[in-house]
Amino acid sequence: MSDLFGAPPQQQTDPASQSRDRPLADRLRPTGLDEVIGQDHILAPDAPLGAMLAANALSSLIFWGPPGVGKTTIARLLADASDREFVQISAIFSGVAELRKVFEAAKTRARIGQGTLLFVDEIHRFNKAQQDGFLPHMEDGTIVLVGATTENPSFELNSALLSRSQVLVLRRLENDALAELMARAEQMLDRQLPLAADARAALLEMADGDGRALLNLIEQATTIKSDTPLGAKELATRLQRRAAQYDKSGDGHYNLISALHKSVRGSDPDAAMYWLARMLTAGEDPRFLARRITRMAVEDIGLADPQATRLCLDAWATYERLGSPEGELALGQAVIYLALAPKSNAAYRAFKDAMRVAKQTGSKSPPKHILNAPTSLMKDQGYGDGFAYDHDAEDGFSGQHYFPDDMERMPFYDPPERGYEREMKKRVDYFARLRDKRKTN
Repeated sequence: MSDLFGAPPQQQTDPASQSRDRPLADRLRPTGLDEVIGQDHILAPDAPLGAMLAANALSSLIFWGPPGVGKTTIARLLADASDREFVQISAIFSGVAELRKVFEAAKTRARIGQGTLLFVDEIHRFNKAQQDGFLPHMEDGTIVLVGATTENPSFELNSALLSRSQVLVLRRLENDALAELMARAEQMLDRQLPLAADARAALLEMADGDGRALLNLIEQATTIKSDTPLGAKELATRLQRRAAQYDKSGDGHYNLISALHKSVRGSDPDAAMYWLARMLTAGEDPRFLARRITRMAVEDIGLADPQATRLCLDAWATYERLGSPEGELALGQAVIYLALAPKSNAAYRAFKDAMRVAKQTGSKSPPKHILNAPTSLMKDQGYGDGFAYDHDAEDGFSGQHYFPDDMERMPFYDPPERGYEREMKKRVDYFARLRDKRKTN
């Protein structure tokens, strides 16, 4: 034992014990690119990274993918394979001062012929000026930049940085890849997990495509004491499922609302309910969903079912009165109704076309015959001349021209023969026939 002021005596460290104390994810980290699981589409010999390494022409890269799929590991192994110094920083904790030190150190290495692979985690968190700071060092070969991001690079990274890099998409790990990772873990641990077949499958689902999460779950599972293998239900009571990846302001948010909208438009109530449930369980604001569901009714159902919008507004109001979770059922009912409703964007297209033409035609005046003439001067100018009161006309329809005098009539609304718009189309065609008849007469 050491005294209060002296150094503690040297203690023998057991390498095996030290290894066991390291997290399983660290102990199982691949030592070569051929050991990386689930990313063959970028690592195979004829894939982008395989071809770069074979040609000894590694360029700057942006790895885009979910957590736990090997972005950091692949970057580290690329440095080894290309004989470059591996330097890792995080955009969350690094500022301009640290970047300057990194670039200066890289320049010093370059002078002695040593390259640098700079791995920047969460690179999308750097602002525009910080991202621009990489450019000269990438261009003169001081560094090979490998950035990692879980967000869509198209929205989060500067075009200048993207033009000097190749974006590679890393995929979430499928269950086959996760099962291979589990087998490797059991081999390293020299023991089988105390799990029945359904529990092993459930463990893979709990990881939700995240290899690091799976290894953490496996470490927890190794602490379970049981005389018989656990089933899926028993496992669920012992371990916590990984939280679904979802950022309410990020790429996942827009992907899921797009999936919900397109499932409704595609008349698939089951898929629509799945994506609604995915967003709700991930913590999405139900008011945002109520707004988007109402938009779907206006945009994709329209007049094919005029009560669809009213039903969505009622569901929105029901949620406001009941709150979560009871009020969410009303949103689910609205989604089912919209998915099964007849679809039409005819009114939506008519509105967009009319807005486009209105912007093009500027300040054209209405035809004088439909302008009121409350003063004698206006009467002298021809206001109201030739106006026909439709209720006095045959069939209650005068057939007059209501567009500007120097503008041909433009047919914006073209309803399909679906849902209630079948009736609307009959009316459109009916008035078109009457209009032609009036012209002939």
